[in-house]
Amino acid sequence: MHATPGSAVEREILRPLWKVHILHHAGESAIVGNWMLEELREHGYRVSPGTLYPMLARMTRTGWLQKNKSGRYRLTAAGRRALAEVRARLAELQIEVFRPRPKAAKPPRP
Repeated sequence: MHATPGSAVEREILRPLWKVHILHHAGESAIVGNWMLEELREHGYRVSPGTLYPMLARMTRTGWLQKNKSGRYRLTAAGRRALAEVRARLAELQIEVFRPRPKAAKPPRP
């Protein structure tokens, strides 16, 4: 199931998840923008170079990534800390969102 391109769900909820993917993969090994573009597309994200490269630049300015002379991005210590925080919050959210809940009683009819 994929969000409609340009939808509020894609823009406001899914697009920020791209950064989590980037941090994760840059923490596994150095990444290049073109590979990351294809990786995000494999997950169903509709991303263009005009969106991805400015995002990588912002993440570099934030101190989460470091770009080397060959154009590869690596996770920095600050990026590892950010990823650890995101993972902890996502784990908590996953428990809350996917926890089986008892069926709520229907409100009385007027």
